[in-house]
Amino acid sequence: MSPERKTFRRIGPDQRREAMICAMLEIIAEDGIAAATTRAVAARAGVTPGLIRHYFDSKDALLSAAYQQHMTDLTHATCGVGQGASAAARLVAFIEAGLRAPVVSAEAVSLWAGFLTHAQQSPQMHEVHAQTYREFRDHLQGLIADALCEAGRATSTAALRRHAIACNAVIDGLWLEGGVLPDAFAPGELVAIGLASIGAMLGLPLAQNAQTATQDMIQIRITP
Repeated sequence: MSPERKTFRRIGPDQRREAMICAMLEIIAEDGIAAATTRAVAARAGVTPGLIRHYFDSKDALLSAAYQQHMTDLTHATCGVGQGASAAARLVAFIEAGLRAPVVSAEAVSLWAGFLTHAQQSPQMHEVHAQTYREFRDHLQGLIADALCEAGRATSTAALRRHAIACNAVIDGLWLEGGVLPDAFAPGELVAIGLASIGAMLGLPLAQNAQTATQDMIQIRITP
């Protein structure tokens, strides 16, 4: 597929940089990482290849920026939920958000898979991968710590870290399968499996908490 050429317009440096990153992500999602040449990105973003080199000293730098943007967007879509609720409800909301659209999608998994090989070959992209993984896992660890504390169960930092690694693996596995095989699962099945599995691992009734939260929301909506 040939890249779509956009009409040039005057925008600020930050917006221009963002346009280049968005163009890179769009091309990789549509045609794969091999199609995301500097020329193709420039045409899609409506800039010259020389301007891309002004903002990014190499294609690897642009790839790293695009990968960081993709992973950060997924993390924010998952982490920015459940504020102000109980600790258990916040953990439930985090798991649910990570196992539903738009986080679970064929495009999100395709982009991640396209970047993965390069993340192993490029030190810069490898550091982005490590950084975004730590951010996601550390946020999950905090939610787990709060939920266990709320349940009256003090837990060591080492144990919390292991819990976060294991629970993250469950979420990642279900996310991957849901994105690759969306028709293989019934609506809400990934969420139900995730809550049941992580709840069993932590010894917390997360599925029950999810049902209670849903019933509370329904009650709020029908109360005059």
